[in-house]
Amino acid sequence: MAPTSWVRSGLLLVALAAGLVVLTVAAGASGAFRIPPSEVLGSILHRIGLGWGSTPDALGEDVLWQIRFPRVALTVLVGGSLGCAGALMQGTFSNPLAEPGIVGVSSGAALGAVLVIVTGLAPFGTWSITGAAFVGGLATVFAVYAASRADGRTEVITMVLTGIALNALTGAVLGLLTYYSDDAQLRSITFWTLGSMAQATWTKVAVVAPLALVGIGVAPLFARRLDLLALGDGPARHLGVDVERTRRVVLLLVAVLTASAVAISGQVLFVGLVIPHLVRMVAGPGHRLLIPGSALAGATILVGADLAARTMASPAEVPLGVLTALVGSPFFFWQLRRMRARQGGWA
Repeated sequence: MAPTSWVRSGLLLVALAAGLVVLTVAAGASGAFRIPPSEVLGSILHRIGLGWGSTPDALGEDVLWQIRFPRVALTVLVGGSLGCAGALMQGTFSNPLAEPGIVGVSSGAALGAVLVIVTGLAPFGTWSITGAAFVGGLATVFAVYAASRADGRTEVITMVLTGIALNALTGAVLGLLTYYSDDAQLRSITFWTLGSMAQATWTKVAVVAPLALVGIGVAPLFARRLDLLALGDGPARHLGVDVERTRRVVLLLVAVLTASAVAISGQVLFVGLVIPHLVRMVAGPGHRLLIPGSALAGATILVGADLAARTMASPAEVPLGVLTALVGSPFFFWQLRRMRARQGGWA
């Protein structure tokens, strides 16, 4: 990589990290109970043992550390997981239009959650819905992968079409379950289909954190193989890449990252599609920087989106998944037109 590219990429990571800190302070300060940003920053510094600045009163401390910061922490983990999973998906599919939802992980997680809501089965108490969503997301990815294999190998186009078919099937089952649900169940189903961070707690952060941090930490190990996959399956094999094994492990990583995120937050669409493109515009196509950059950008942008979702129509809250889809859909359309113009048409 040229020195100028390293400088530009380094500046991008520093800018994203600084943006995340600023948005974290803003998220802590904003809400029905207003806390000055200086006191939010002072509270953080006191908690890490620096003892600088003023802190809020006891009620402000409770609002910060029991309500707002758990939400920010969960949003960082979900955004980082979805951004990282998006970069991995686009790399392993060698397609800039790929995202985790294309293999059905989001719809499968929603189906698992809605099944528990409508049937009332709760073998694990309050964690039954989250557990069912996680299992549903993983099961859908494995089903897509298994159905796409033929003669010991997996073709990308077959996997994409299988994912589309399975997404349609899960969507139909979700529609049926919604039709037979009562009013209380409909409110819970809305959470899973529109996405929200409103139910964040430190316990949920502790559940998601190990999966998200391990997944994001392991993902850069596949950077070189994903760079070679961009040349095509044949050239990548000639250069020593075990294409099938790489694709299988990366899909497992994507499934774990996305299923754990969606199981806690509901469906937050287009983050995995849009974020890697934004990072690629600055850092270039190399996955060594694209993967960590997408994770950091996903965390930063989703914290900003969640802050907007809970303040722009206060005291009501705009569903987070609706907000990301409103921004992501035009971007997807623009990217589609851009690719078509660059290639001179699809035929």
